Amino acid sequence: MSTKELETYLSEVGSSNQFETNNSKYVSHVKRLLYRRMLVGTSDGRFFLGTFYCIDKQGNIILQDAVEYRSTRRSAPSPMEQRVLGLILIPSSCRKTCHVDCSIDEQLSLMSLGEQKS
Repeated sequence: MSTKELETYLSEVGSSNQFETNNSKYVSHVKRLLYRRMLVGTSDGRFFLGTFYCIDKQGNIILQDAVEYRSTRRSAPSPMEQRVLGLILIPSSCRKTCHVDCSIDEQLSLMSLGEQKS
């Protein structure tokens, strides 16, 4: 699933009016994302890789077993520094990108969501 499509979808799920009017439709789509590996990029340049656990009406995402990746400015063997965080909440206001690990068939199925909302 592309970043733009996932961002659009997650923002629509986070919209309270859309969520209340199409509750079962959006809940079923979110259930398909549960427990998948998700990579979330934030506006400050960090990335979080973890298992998608839930999303609330505001679009905040909770990842479990999350690891934070951030770039280091000093010369180091690895250009990225990582630390294990566990369960974290990523506010929708900080989220820039989202990527979900899934098969090609699942990606096509999730992308069809954008066509259904027309």
